[in-house]
Amino acid sequence: MSTAVPPKPREQIVVIGADAAGMSAAHQALRSAKAAGRDVDVIALEKTSDTSYSACGIPYLVAGTVGTTDELSARTPEKHRAMGVDLRMNVTATHIDLDTRTVTYAHNTGGAQEVVRFDKLVLATGAHPIIPDWAVTAEGELVGGVHPVKSLDHARHWLDLVSRPSPGGDTATRRRAVVVGGGYIGVEMAEAMVQRGFSTTLLTRSAVMSSLDSDMSERVRETVQAGGVDVVTNTTVAEIDSVGGHVRSVTGSNGQVYPTDVVVLGLGVRPATELGVAAGLPIGERGGYLPNERQEVAAGVWAAGDCCEVIDRIRGKYVLAPLGTHANKQGRICGYNTVGGSHEFPGVLGTAITRFISAGTHVEVARTGLGTREATEAGFEVESLVTVGGTASGYMPERSPIATKIIADRRTRRLLGVQIVGGAQSAKRIDTAAAVLWGEMSVDDLAAMDLSYAPPFATVWEAIQLAARRLSDRM
Repeated sequence: MSTAVPPKPREQIVVIGADAAGMSAAHQALRSAKAAGRDVDVIALEKTSDTSYSACGIPYLVAGTVGTTDELSARTPEKHRAMGVDLRMNVTATHIDLDTRTVTYAHNTGGAQEVVRFDKLVLATGAHPIIPDWAVTAEGELVGGVHPVKSLDHARHWLDLVSRPSPGGDTATRRRAVVVGGGYIGVEMAEAMVQRGFSTTLLTRSAVMSSLDSDMSERVRETVQAGGVDVVTNTTVAEIDSVGGHVRSVTGSNGQVYPTDVVVLGLGVRPATELGVAAGLPIGERGGYLPNERQEVAAGVWAAGDCCEVIDRIRGKYVLAPLGTHANKQGRICGYNTVGGSHEFPGVLGTAITRFISAGTHVEVARTGLGTREATEAGFEVESLVTVGGTASGYMPERSPIATKIIADRRTRRLLGVQIVGGAQSAKRIDTAAAVLWGEMSVDDLAAMDLSYAPPFATVWEAIQLAARRLSDRM
């Protein structure tokens, strides 16, 4: 008498987190499996009611430039499911067991728990916004009117806040906002609050856009100030005052009191790695997972996105660079490799860009590679120069100013970093610099490259090349 052999379970990939990195991994795994003729099930667990959205677009939603939260969503949950992902929303992963290869998760409503097994696991849990102690009540809740800017739930909260009348009920009184943090989100949210009619103060513990060198960040500060924002540098929040649970003022470390109706928290993020740490996975100095070039953090376990640290290509060390560009690329690599691929993530340069537009002012800001301090600490002999030029020929009406800082190594002449602060159509020139850095080329190579020219778009010596040539001549 023969005994029937039970069918082998289908290979199961579990993805925790269903935003950029997670859903890139999920869909790439399905595509790769199909191409290889393999049967896999992909289960994605997401703790919120949103998936695949642009967090970078939230300040523009708050400003009113973007109409609705739906416009920031690339794919709905229904679309993901139709494409083959078993997407489970509003559930929170609570435990990973690497020995039994299981994930326990709880439904946010009701608390019922379920356990799902995995053959392969992808951690795409993102990052938490940094919330200072002064922003939290004794009961552990955020003070009313104080909120971060990270998720679509935060965006909905801000849309509600900016549409309310002044808490005092005096509609003739201009509402007030304090933005805490002078980085990308801080500057973008300062623009949003001004656009919404708030009298806005920006408090930052060091400089505005402190990822730039001080001479370049000062250019940004001047323009943001001219655009109607009261910029206060080298200041933190010492305490907060509230009435009826709602913020009324903050006191800075400079002793000044800033009356306000709302406080924007733009203090950055910290990697959401609690699950992995509890399961025994290592993390780095900045709290993120430390994946290898294939995004693996353990046997059969991958990680991608803001929960990870990444390798800086110039210094060869792990850094924290929580950007959607990296999250999408890393997630795709995870998807390939969970079904037998050998794709690698090649590292980052720290390339970033933003803008501030208000009250007739327009400044664009971009950077790539190392700043002067970073390059010096890495052991390079730094030579740098700021060159001011134009984005178009001098006789063209669209011409705007552009200041370009070139940073290079005196010994090897290798380009190390570029920073741009300028008017309209200036900042995307940073991509030329990023390409040169990626190829480990010299400042001379940048100066000699064959770049495009026509009067509406550039000067004969393109601005970034003019800056490189002048530094090259001085080295």
